[in-house]
Amino acid sequence: MKNIKIRKLETTDAEQIANIYSAIIRKPANADFKKLIRLHAQSEQDMCYVAEHDGRIVGFMISYILTLGFGIEKSAWIATLGVDPEYMGRGIGESLAKEIFKIYKEAGITSVYTSVRWDSTDLLSFFKTLGFDRSNFINLRKSLA
Repeated sequence: MKNIKIRKLETTDAEQIANIYSAIIRKPANADFKKLIRLHAQSEQDMCYVAEHDGRIVGFMISYILTLGFGIEKSAWIATLGVDPEYMGRGIGESLAKEIFKIYKEAGITSVYTSVRWDSTDLLSFFKTLGFDRSNFINLRKSLA
C-alpha cells in the first residue's frame, strides 16, 4: 500500500492503538492496555513501531529484546500486533514486521519468536508467510483462579 509511513511508537499513539485493538477484539481496551502501550513507547529495549496513513495510525507492532531465557540466547519477541480492520490485507502487518526484522538483524539478533493461539488460523497463516515456524519451546500456563 502506498503512502504508508513506518515509524517508532510514541506515547501519544496509545489512544489510536487502543482504538485499533478494540476494533479487532470487538470490545473496549481498558486503561491498563493504554498504560502498557505508553510504557513500551518509553522503553529502550522495546522495538515498537506503528504504520501511519495520512497521519492516522493504521497498524502497530509491539516487540522487545529478551536477554535471558530458559536455554535461549539473546532474542527478539513479538508481543502483539494489530492492523485496523479497514486496512487489513494491504501488507501493513508485513511492512511492520520487515522493518522490525531489519532493525533486529542490524542489532545482531538472529532469532525472533512469538506466541499465537493454536486456533488463530489467520495469525498463524500471517506468521507463516513471514517465515515463522514452530520453535523448540512449549507454552506453559498455570491458572491462579
